[in-house]
Amino acid sequence: MQKAGLLLRPCARTWKSVRMASSAVARRNPLENKVALVTASTDGIGFAIARRLAQDGAHVVVSSRKQKNVDRAVAMLHGEGLSVTGTVCHVGKGEDRERLVATAVNLHGGVDILVSNAAVMPFFGNLMDVTEEVWDKILDINVKATALITKAVVPEMEKRGGGSVVIVASVGAYRPFPGLGPYNVSKTALLGLTKNLAVELAQSNIRVNCLAPGLIKTSFSRMVRKGSPASHWDPKRHLLSCGMTRKHWRA
Repeated sequence: MQKAGLLLRPCARTWKSVRMASSAVARRNPLENKVALVTASTDGIGFAIARRLAQDGAHVVVSSRKQKNVDRAVAMLHGEGLSVTGTVCHVGKGEDRERLVATAVNLHGGVDILVSNAAVMPFFGNLMDVTEEVWDKILDINVKATALITKAVVPEMEKRGGGSVVIVASVGAYRPFPGLGPYNVSKTALLGLTKNLAVELAQSNIRVNCLAPGLIKTSFSRMVRKGSPASHWDPKRHLLSCGMTRKHWRA
């Protein structure tokens, strides 16, 4: 029995090495053969998400309201050897949402991942000064369009046995940014949307999660970073009050 055990040990080590090698390959390309849609993904947070998904092996479809932005982002990511295509998409328009999904299906066969990142922030000031037009624009883009783009991709995810939806909200949903009342409200609504979708879509093996980024240095956040009429407001102190540590915002 001892001899048999000795003979089996090299074989066991070989199988362990094979498993470790396979695991290493899987970690290098965890999203291989997956197809991801990312809205508003030619700049800022959306672009960073699209790049990382592609680096992890996914075929990524980027989008923006402007063709020149799409072309620039696709060229940059192609230059890094990543699998990326792009199309114009104004998420507030039904035909654009349909085209975005169709692009992924026609070029790559389906959709596995949706990152709903598109948002607008057209107002800075007191909540009582917000016009109905501003309310409509913010809620249409930030909330309603997120629900509708999710509705559009779910049938494609179901065909592939499941998928993942990631909704980008904001830390402003937990601790409102001064002067950004309607934006804060819209991001709070996304928390509720995420919870409801997660319950409803679980039976289809579709995960729904929400990101709540802090103040990221992008062109979108420039209005906040430059300060508000309440000049005493400190963005870093605001993040700390949300439960984030200094280590978090330095990162």
